[in-house]
Amino acid sequence: MDLESVVQRVLDGQAVVYPTSTLPALGALPNGPGLDAVFALKGRGDAKPVSLGVRELTDVEDLVEVPPLAYALLDAFPRGSLTLILPARSEQDPRLGGRRLAVRRLANPVALALIDRVGPLTATSANPSGETPEVETTAAAGRLGLPMEAALPGRCPGGPGSTFVLLVDGAEGVEVSVMRAGEVPAEDVMTWVTSKRA
Repeated sequence: MDLESVVQRVLDGQAVVYPTSTLPALGALPNGPGLDAVFALKGRGDAKPVSLGVRELTDVEDLVEVPPLAYALLDAFPRGSLTLILPARSEQDPRLGGRRLAVRRLANPVALALIDRVGPLTATSANPSGETPEVETTAAAGRLGLPMEAALPGRCPGGPGSTFVLLVDGAEGVEVSVMRAGEVPAEDVMTWVTSKRA
């Protein structure tokens, strides 16, 4: 695994492919050049924002407001199985979600090694929009037209992606709703939320 060359690509504003606990992710820094690279490779419209991959929610506390419930929710389910949509502290690039950012705490050790070097990265699936994702990172990079050295080697288990959960301030505290069921069924999330408020 040539982590150094992948780190340098990221720092140079280019996109890379890295493994996660579900599918290969297309990663770049969440700035203008990085987002340009990701959206060009995916052929994705600006109206469909991408999520961010982090080691811990504390990595993005300068970008999003994180209620205490968010930490407890992530700890209640397998690492990497949930993506939380949280309110942005200030307006962000629309390709990141503008006023709401989706954040996923990554689990794969290879992904974490990369994140530890470069900080939060985009975590959208590494496939052209609308196409079935590959499960092997170098194959995913090849389909996107990226060189082999742009991929951190790894085979992902596949299956459903992470479950997207929206957290917003409501009249009676934080309101939770499942926006897209995935690895964790929506009813499991809502049962946990109900138990916390009982």
